[in-house]
This record gives sequence, structure tokens and C-alpha cells, in this order.
Amino acid sequence: MNRRRTTPEERRRALRAGRRAETLAALFLMARGWRILARDWRCKSGEIDLVARRRHIVAFIEVKYRPEPGEAGEAIRPRQRERILRAAGLFMAGRPALAGLDIRFDAVLVSPWRLPRHIADAWRIE
Repeated sequence: MNRRRTTPEERRRALRAGRRAETLAALFLMARGWRILARDWRCKSGEIDLVARRRHIVAFIEVKYRPEPGEAGEAIRPRQRERILRAAGLFMAGRPALAGLDIRFDAVLVSPWRLPRHIADAWRIE
């Protein structure tokens, strides 16, 4: 795959768009009864965009912003899923109070002029 190099300004714009998408996704989830436990959580193994809880579920959520909704769903690759899984393990290890809860990996797809789309159980641990 031959990719064009991005300029620093393009990277800054993409970072700002990603942060806005994460904020929108967090507000969307909170309006639906989720409590945000962490946002943009990072560790040596990887990062998690949002960690949210509702009742007995802790969801590790990847937020994807793309101009077209279909493109957003295709953007979560297996390697990224592995990094999120490792980071989720470290997140949970540091929070024994969450140990008895169910864990789920979700995605929130954000596209312009549309409501975010929450995909519960977007992928499973294999």
C-alpha cells in the first residue's frame, strides 16, 4: 500500500477532528446512561479512546471518525484490536473494584451530519 505523506497541518487537523469525535461519542454515550470512566487512556501497551460503564458492563470503546460511516467501521484493524485488548487488561488490573463486571469491546462511529453509531460488541476476544 503506497500512502502519501501527510503534512504537519494535516496531522493537526486530524488530531483535532479525532478529539471532537471522542467528545461527541462520550456525550452520546452519557445521554444513553453510560458513565465515562476514562478518556484517551494510555499505557505502554496501547491506548483506549473511552472506557465506559453501564450497570454490570465495562466497555472499552474505540472511536472512529471518517467522512463516510462505512469507512469508519472498516478502520479498526486486528493489530489495533490487539493493542486495545492488552491496554484493557492493564486498565482492569489497576481497578480491582471492576473485577466482577462483564467486559465488552465496542466502537462508536462518527461521521459528519449524522448521529454517532454505537456498535456494541464490535469484536470479541479470540
